[in-house]
Parts: sequence; structure tokens; C-alpha cells
Amino acid sequence: MNELTYLRPAEVAHSYRMGFTVGEHSAGHMRRILRMFLTRWELGHLADPATLALTELVANVVRHVPGRRCSVLILREPEGLRVEVADGVPGSLVAKAADPLDESGRGLSLVEAVTDRWGVEERVGGKTVWFVCDA
Repeated sequence: MNELTYLRPAEVAHSYRMGFTVGEHSAGHMRRILRMFLTRWELGHLADPATLALTELVANVVRHVPGRRCSVLILREPEGLRVEVADGVPGSLVAKAADPLDESGRGLSLVEAVTDRWGVEERVGGKTVWFVCDA
């Protein structure tokens, strides 16, 4: 049983961090966790854009990160929601948003379209790709 699924509102913090190896179906599990927090934080109206953006960032880890290891941070901020996906690949390897006519590589364009802000931060041993959805 997943204890996180059964938390009462008073037990839900303003942030949640998880680290693991992702696979083809991991994004679905992360979407459910994100939706649960958004509901508890009364930010349910952000669920569609936030889950789409999270799905795209996790898909990039599955496709481009050797070993598929990452950590995800879900953070309730005064302005809304911030989500970070950190991995061990340098940020210089992140492609810019693709041309709309390309057959693949439009994930970051989708993230840009559905969020208020997003970016990539270099860190020791990799990068963090983040997005913000304002409340």
C-alpha cells in the first residue's frame, strides 16, 4: 500500500521530493502524485498543464538520461506551483525548443506553451529542468 495516497490534509507538506529510476510507465504514477498534491493544496485548476509538463520532462529522462535516474521536486509556492526534475546529464545537452514541423523534440515547446515559466539550471553532476504554474 502506498502511504502517500492515504494522507490526510493536515499531513500534506508544502513540498515532496522523490528520486528513482524512471521507465515507460513512471509518468503516470508521477501524474497521480502531482494531482493528489494539487487537490490538497486547492490548486486543482493547475492539474492539466502541470501534469502535461511533468510528463514531458520525465519522457526526456527516459529518452536521454543513461540509467534513467532522476529526482522530482513538487513545491507549493505562494504564487502557485514549481516542479523540478533533476538528472545527471549536463544542462548543455538540453536542446532548445524544437521547430513545430520536426517529427520529435517538441516536449520543451509543450512545456513552454502550458507553463508560466520554465528553465534549466546547471548543477554539480547534472542539471535541473523546472517549470512554474502560477495559481
